[in-house]
Amino acid sequence: MADMDTTRRDFLSSAVRGAGLLSLGGMVGGVLAGQRGEHMLWQIDPAKCIHCGKCATNCVLSPSAVKCFHAHVLCGYCKLCTGYFEAQPNSLTTAAENQLCPTGAIKRTWVEGEYYEYKIDSDMCIGCARCVKGCTMFGNGSLFLQIDHSLCVNCNQCSIARQCPSQAISRIPARQAYLLKTRTRTG
Repeated sequence: MADMDTTRRDFLSSAVRGAGLLSLGGMVGGVLAGQRGEHMLWQIDPAKCIHCGKCATNCVLSPSAVKCFHAHVLCGYCKLCTGYFEAQPNSLTTAAENQLCPTGAIKRTWVEGEYYEYKIDSDMCIGCARCVKGCTMFGNGSLFLQIDHSLCVNCNQCSIARQCPSQAISRIPARQAYLLKTRTRTG
């Protein structure tokens, strides 16, 4: 009888340990699946960005994966666009000396009357934020910076995020796509 009790005790002890290990394995697997479950991307919150220019110089890519985007619904289509022109241009023409963008990435075309359309050539944009700063300071803020998903290598720790003085760069779920500029600045 003593031999049978020992066997039963050993069996129950082994079963409890096995159940504990199985439970622990399930919890670890669940945590790992949750971490892998949603793909995350680096993005700039346009409401927090202070247009410091560090996106152009701190990205591991050259030119930077940060590009200027244009919220056309917010744009005033101004003849004197402060995101396009130097603060005091010689004239309101597309001549290089009048343009704020150092690479000429913003294309200006006449629409009608006093209205002009501004489009960003992302291949030429280096993410310097000069246009965004001009548009935000003197205009309606329709230009904003964003990390281009098709270019970003999604570093484990984004080198731009580490240098961002306003902490405007964070990871967001891929299903959210881009953080967009949806309203003009206040105050």
